[in-house]
Amino acid sequence: MQVGFVGLGRMGANMVRRLIRGGHEAVAYDSAPGAAAALAIELGPSVVAVNDLEGMAVNLARPRVFWMMVPQGDAVDDTIRAAMSVASPGDVLVDGGNSYFKQSVERAARAEAAGLRYVDCGTSGGVWGLERGYCLMIGTDRATFAQCEPLFRTLAPLNGYRLVGTHGAGHFAKMVHNGIEYALMQAYAEGFEILEGAGKYGYDFDLAGLSDLWQEGSVIRSWLLELSGRAFHRDPDLSGVKGYVEDTGEGRWTVLTAIEEDVPALAITQALMTRFRSRQSESFGAKVLAALRHEFGGHGFRSGDANR
Repeated sequence: MQVGFVGLGRMGANMVRRLIRGGHEAVAYDSAPGAAAALAIELGPSVVAVNDLEGMAVNLARPRVFWMMVPQGDAVDDTIRAAMSVASPGDVLVDGGNSYFKQSVERAARAEAAGLRYVDCGTSGGVWGLERGYCLMIGTDRATFAQCEPLFRTLAPLNGYRLVGTHGAGHFAKMVHNGIEYALMQAYAEGFEILEGAGKYGYDFDLAGLSDLWQEGSVIRSWLLELSGRAFHRDPDLSGVKGYVEDTGEGRWTVLTAIEEDVPALAITQALMTRFRSRQSESFGAKVLAALRHEFGGHGFRSGDANR
């Protein structure tokens, strides 16, 4: 099957590689100069590099499939506008990035009003997806799902893709998936921090070794734990890692949706707030707490440089 692929970053380029391995053909475009051409040289004649969406449309047979792997927000809307300017009725737009599900519903409505089909495809797998496959959570109608299914089948591992609902459902499922991921990562982080501080009891735990051990029959074994072990084997005390944790939006959307649904998502919310706290060199709120303890109880507080 032929597909137009927009966005050749860490995930996008590997997805094209996996598709080509599966016998598909791709027309590739990326805003970074030379990225598409380099991929075409690497993968051979099954990939055609183009300089814009117009060139992509010319090189795709109808009905076309435009698959977007671009950052959520304006980049998605800009790509959709460019695709819609060259697309024909019956063509399919696939958003495989991490978009907010409410925006996906609106984008699907705009696309369908122009005679196009729309797919929101939550994609999980990261940099490991090339070899292991990508878990795909797909939101669209059944006919469009069937049309694109050869691509889904190649990108995913066995039983690794599913039509989860209509427009927006794919990105809703991926949003909650990432919210759960936040909480799981936070639990591992807190547990390993307790282990790392156990020297006061006379214990010196090998965190990499424990990670490996827990992978063998433990009820907390997981891919995230496997990745923790990899990190500890590479850098046992994580001296090369700064404790500054970004978020790309999905955790925030999960918490907002939980509020809208009156769901007490305590672990996910706390995990998100911990990420915010990681970005502060010093918390003004913590200063307020220290000052209040001093004011009402005469408790001492540290003054001057907080790092002393």
